[in-house]
Amino acid sequence: MGFTKYTTQQDKAQVRMNESIRVPEIRVLGPEGENFGIMATREALEKARSMGYDLIEVSPNANPPVCKIADYGKFKYEQKKKDKEVKSRAHVSETKEAQVKIGTSENDMRIKANKIAEWLREGHRVKVDLFLWGRYKYMEFNFLKERLERFLAIIPEGYKIAVEIQKSPKGLAVALERDPSKKPKTPPKAAAAPAAETE
Repeated sequence: MGFTKYTTQQDKAQVRMNESIRVPEIRVLGPEGENFGIMATREALEKARSMGYDLIEVSPNANPPVCKIADYGKFKYEQKKKDKEVKSRAHVSETKEAQVKIGTSENDMRIKANKIAEWLREGHRVKVDLFLWGRYKYMEFNFLKERLERFLAIIPEGYKIAVEIQKSPKGLAVALERDPSKKPKTPPKAAAAPAAETE
């Protein structure tokens, strides 16, 4: 039995400690990061016991494995804190999708433009589809492109074109990425552009 009980079965699977460490010898670190060198596992376990701490395996794949003499509760807290810091720095970017149509109200159009601006500020790439149906599918490409560009012009955030406007299965598509060097656009008051429908 170990000196400290695991709080969950998941903890037990993640960290080996005390008598669960089966290798014959290990490299041992002290509570303050001291390097005690390579020791027999039994000897390290006795040393941890005499100090009132646990023997915790921290680098199982090293040769020999590295273990630390420490309080398991404190060790677990510090690991969670480090994991949280790493997670907060690793911003996960994804591609958001927005669909716009010709003929929707200006108010709905601006709502979608604001949502796209929000996604851009969060660091996401945004794919904007101009959805075409019926007779719109057969209209001239340049005309439809201009309609999509007029919608893009009302997005209140600086952006760059990541993938140029081109034909897509839904109609026309363009991909945007935030460009902090560009100021948010101030569109003209009357912008006759396709408006968005929330999917």
